[in-house]
Amino acid sequence: MITASTASIGFIGLGVMGKSMVKNLMDAGYKLHVYTRTKSKAEELLELGAEWHDDSSSLAKASDVIITMVGYPADVQKVYFGEQGILNHAKKGAYVIDMTTSKPSLAIEVYEEAKKNGLIALDAPVSGGDVGAKNGTLAIMAGGDKEAYHEIAPIFRVLGERITLLGPAGAGQHTKMANQIAIATNMIGVCESILYARKAGLDAEEVLATISTGAAASFSLSNLGKRMIEKDYEPGFYVKHFIKDMEIALESAHNMGLPAPGLELALKLYKDLADMGEADSGTQALIKLLAHEAEMTL
Repeated sequence: MITASTASIGFIGLGVMGKSMVKNLMDAGYKLHVYTRTKSKAEELLELGAEWHDDSSSLAKASDVIITMVGYPADVQKVYFGEQGILNHAKKGAYVIDMTTSKPSLAIEVYEEAKKNGLIALDAPVSGGDVGAKNGTLAIMAGGDKEAYHEIAPIFRVLGERITLLGPAGAGQHTKMANQIAIATNMIGVCESILYARKAGLDAEEVLATISTGAAASFSLSNLGKRMIEKDYEPGFYVKHFIKDMEIALESAHNMGLPAPGLELALKLYKDLADMGEADSGTQALIKLLAHEAEMTL
């Protein structure tokens, strides 16, 4: 079983969530090797003792476990298969864990190529946003071999609370797509609920506190609804990344012959929001678009 005393971890991608995940692993006693495209994002971690690498190949050679948390499937493709790709440079027997939300088909491709190279791959996307990453309470949805999952379990337990092996390679990504589909229309509902409360002359904060304890309760309502009311649009999860996730989910659904009208609506609205200049805002910024369409002032 992988523990802090037996393995060093390489981590690629130090965005809103990645940085907090690295901190938690370091606090748990793991030695961390880090790489991200913008070195300045790593400065705080380097001061805490993480070791910097100038490219992903160098990091791969130094690590027993390699975790990737990058932005888009194209980034996953480059990190794993490119000239500096970790599948070509990792030590035999190393574990590679992609925690990016990416295509299920790509997760299967990584798994198969890793196996050819004597490596062990898991896809393990997460949910919980910046808060979950910071508090180590992420939901982790894993796909891959059962033996590998149990070996990596101590690392997962540092990063999250609800940790589940959902099936073979790709199953983690499919589960994350189901997660994003559920969130997509829920976010529309949260925005409309808050706008309705304000239009009715109610105290939106009091309404939120009240309905959050009943059947309407959800993470989006309690956490992102509160940010909407406070006009806090900082990204716990970027609009642009949510659009990417919904596009993957819609493509996967259509490939399975499944209609997804709610998802299609949410994707359209978020694309409209991005066109307003909000691509780098948090997903809670959707309320700006709906308020604009309702001719309401936030």
